[in-house]
Amino acid sequence: MDAAALHEMVTIPRGRVTLADRRTQRSWSVDLAPYRLGACHVTQAQYARITGDRPGATPGDRLPVEGVSWWDAVRYCNALSEHDGYRAAYRLHPDGEGVEWDRAADGYRLPTEAEWEYACRAGTAGPRYGPLDDIAWYRGNSQERLHEVGGRQPNPWGLHDMLGNVWDWCWDLYDAEVYRSYRVLRGGGWFDEHWSCRASVRRRSHPTFRVDDVGFRVARSLPDAPTG
Repeated sequence: MDAAALHEMVTIPRGRVTLADRRTQRSWSVDLAPYRLGACHVTQAQYARITGDRPGATPGDRLPVEGVSWWDAVRYCNALSEHDGYRAAYRLHPDGEGVEWDRAADGYRLPTEAEWEYACRAGTAGPRYGPLDDIAWYRGNSQERLHEVGGRQPNPWGLHDMLGNVWDWCWDLYDAEVYRSYRVLRGGGWFDEHWSCRASVRRRSHPTFRVDDVGFRVARSLPDAPTG
């Protein structure tokens, strides 16, 4: 994969997705306007270029950035928006404890959970968009280590590593009544067994936690396209 492709964003068409939670046996449908999503995870080189920091335990320009909290990802989105001349999607409270999403903004942001799953499935109906060994780095083939982005086959919409390598932070709260501020993670990682690398699997983490198999990719709303 060439350097330009690492920065590519894919336009995701309008659609609907049904999400489900095994713990609560709840399911819900979400209508989605078109949006854009990074073809790859944010890499260490991209993160360092914008923030000056290189978090994580394993160095490598084309490796996905990991060891980043949800708050780190939110701040990166705003910094990248400023760098590229877009209106920041997030308004951070002065106390550092709260954040609001300006849904009219054209800047970078984290995908919603519904956007993530819809993009991951890419029109397919099964738990995965292809044979797991072809599309994902997971415990069965990763040698229990991180791999460069874009090394596995993309899904039908051209998105790489939607499953495996590192989990993706999403915007949404996991379950505010039970887990309060915990945010949603999707996709599975290099250390996970095959059952965690499925389009429907939900995981949670505190927004301040930094883990070596968690990263993120960026999204952008399209002009005049309300988010779901």
